[in-house]
Amino acid sequence: MTSHYLHYVFVALAITSSFNYYADAFATTTTTTQSHAGGSIPSLPNINAAVIVPGFLTGKDEFIPLAQSLTARGIPTVVVPMPNWHWLPCLGGRSMRPMLERIDFTVRHLAAVAGDLDQFEKIITKEDDNMNIDDNNDSELIIPKDPQILIPNFNYNLIDLYQDFRNNPGGVLKVGGSAEVDKYPLWEPRGTFLEAPEPMGKVALIGHSAGGWISRAYMSQRNYGGKAYNGHELVHSLITLGSPHGNAPGPAFKGVEWVNNDVIDAGVRALAVGGIGYKGDASGQLTQNAYSFCCPIGSDGSQYDGDGVTPIESALAMKKYLPNAETLVLDDVGHFCWSDVFGGETVAPELTQYHRDGRPWYGDDDIIEKWAGWL
Repeated sequence: MTSHYLHYVFVALAITSSFNYYADAFATTTTTTQSHAGGSIPSLPNINAAVIVPGFLTGKDEFIPLAQSLTARGIPTVVVPMPNWHWLPCLGGRSMRPMLERIDFTVRHLAAVAGDLDQFEKIITKEDDNMNIDDNNDSELIIPKDPQILIPNFNYNLIDLYQDFRNNPGGVLKVGGSAEVDKYPLWEPRGTFLEAPEPMGKVALIGHSAGGWISRAYMSQRNYGGKAYNGHELVHSLITLGSPHGNAPGPAFKGVEWVNNDVIDAGVRALAVGGIGYKGDASGQLTQNAYSFCCPIGSDGSQYDGDGVTPIESALAMKKYLPNAETLVLDDVGHFCWSDVFGGETVAPELTQYHRDGRPWYGDDDIIEKWAGWL
């Protein structure tokens, strides 16, 4: 998977050198049209529907099976409609404004189609809920369709990528002058986002890995790099799956530190889910390095337990900053579906083999049952 993503990094760098002369000429051809500044949204009813926010360097395709499983369980679910290369401008711990725009776009469009979601709920016209498709009787089983069709795509091209890659502030290189979120210069991510109709209700957010803490930034009332998203007005519940919520050294955790200085609206329910069973000293080099990366004390990661990427202490740390948050620990549950994606064997050979051998991740059916019921 790393080789796959590094390919996109090299593409972005090539764009930087090749399009430098032409970038300014195209700079006004594509702009962000989504705009929701102004007063607060009137109180809205809760909708039984959810948006999945993919984790770092993953996109919609990896999470469609999870969305479909949740939809089949009666929770119409969509994924933020982005490919994994849209993360490139955020490399090196830079601003997550590009991701926040995509989350806002998806949440608002799902919240606007509340009345159309009934058709996607699971309906079994039989008293026996254990009926299956092969039953030979006159009872009817309605298979839910895909609510993803209700979410339009947005336009984001190579020129947009170049502009965002060059100008997105923060990170290791302190683009724009600082790695601190509150010192980011004003800047608008590129892309054309169709404005959603007025919202009809609040939805749930399900953030995987980095998508969890970024979802917390989305719900904040504070200004993040030029915009306060106030997502708490459109979100009734948040579930994070293997998300790093604990403070740790380095520019990559400046955003986590920023959300940990915030308070989510008390009306938003929150559940932090973390897996254990993958010891830092016995699950491969990626696991040990990832645990070390997430550790606040600069440990080598060998003494931590977690899901293979996020140590359990960090996954549950949201509770420290959101007193109303609940936590759930899942035994022998891994971070990701490594053997189902391109490059997993290269990046995380041990984790890939574990998954291939049948060890589950957060998105497997038996594991979904353990956390989805909370919604």
